[in-house]
Amino acid sequence: MVNSSMKTCFVALFVFLLVSETLIEETDAAGVCGRTPIRSAAASLTPCLGAARNARAKPPPICCSKLGALIRTAPRCLCAVLLSPLAKQAGIKPAIAISIPKRCNLRRPVGKKCGRYTIP
Repeated sequence: MVNSSMKTCFVALFVFLLVSETLIEETDAAGVCGRTPIRSAAASLTPCLGAARNARAKPPPICCSKLGALIRTAPRCLCAVLLSPLAKQAGIKPAIAISIPKRCNLRRPVGKKCGRYTIP
């Protein structure tokens, strides 16, 4: 009798741990960019590449639109994209790229830090 209830207890514990692990993995999958991988979020900002490399370049309207949507839905995602190895490989200069929201006249969290950069 004790053996049967111990088996039931172990099975219940195993199921609980399995469900918990699945929930933790799903929560981790929703990172700073939501369910969108950082790589995809970065790819959506390709219209901003010229403005991310040159502080005097006027960001195109599509860049401002995509950037505005990202800031509204996942503002921390922008910082993660700017500081990602992918951005570095693309030649993005974070100190310049961080100024794009201002150049687009977008509402932004002025004075917040993005790594060592401050949002103007």
